[in-house]
Amino acid sequence: MRIDAHQHYWKLDRGDYGWLTPESTVLYKDYLPEQLNAHLKANGINKTVVVQAAPTLAETEFMLSLAENNDTIAGVVGWLDLEDESFKEHYARLKQNPYFKGIRIMLQDIDMEYAFRPAVLEALRFFEQEQFPIDLLIKTHQLEETAKLLKLLPNLRGVIDHIAKPIISEQQLEPWKTHMAQIAADNPNIYCKLSGMVTEADHLNWQKEHFIPYVHHVVSQFGPQRVMYGSDWPVCLLAAEYDEVYKLLELTLPESLNVSDLKDVFGLNASRFYRL
Repeated sequence: MRIDAHQHYWKLDRGDYGWLTPESTVLYKDYLPEQLNAHLKANGINKTVVVQAAPTLAETEFMLSLAENNDTIAGVVGWLDLEDESFKEHYARLKQNPYFKGIRIMLQDIDMEYAFRPAVLEALRFFEQEQFPIDLLIKTHQLEETAKLLKLLPNLRGVIDHIAKPIISEQQLEPWKTHMAQIAADNPNIYCKLSGMVTEADHLNWQKEHFIPYVHHVVSQFGPQRVMYGSDWPVCLLAAEYDEVYKLLELTLPESLNVSDLKDVFGLNASRFYRL
């Protein structure tokens, strides 16, 4: 089973994608399964994990309805308000849907102080006990605080999205490199998505060589059993087509990976992590 572990769908007239504006250029239109299916087939991808792009329950329910009607969708990573006293009720309701496989915290858009608030920490400890997958959307400058957070949640089943968004356009490796190594070593339950990289590079002039040190570092620190391929489609269209993103990862992974490792990276790790 070959799985794209990170992509999005949206429909603008739903009205909860505040970050999408006419200035978003190619992203400012509807993106639905019928536009992605041909790319999945062309690259031998059987299933995808659809990830939230709006902090609303309504969008999570929208994605779940798509999953029920599209056999390419293996699971949905949704959203919950962790400061809402009734979040457990919403969680219990959503879990009745077999496609509800995780939630994402959009920390890149929030001060890291949010994650340490008592109600949020209590909610994260609940999900730690549940062993329910948590996607962590963070930027490189938040890695040090993320490491502190994970010390409080040693059994959290989590994944760092988009390799924590290092500044690939300027080929900056530190302190990203040091912090990622620390998180990988200290947290055996934390995975990393090899996704969202082209949009952190020079959109017009990126080359495969720009990504090799980042991909190799993530694989060397997390190991081939804790990383997973994600296209970040359609966001990737700001810098590359779907086929280019897929091929880029193929070309930048360490040559030392064997056939079994590649099966893990391109599907089995996502299947295990999200219990697809």
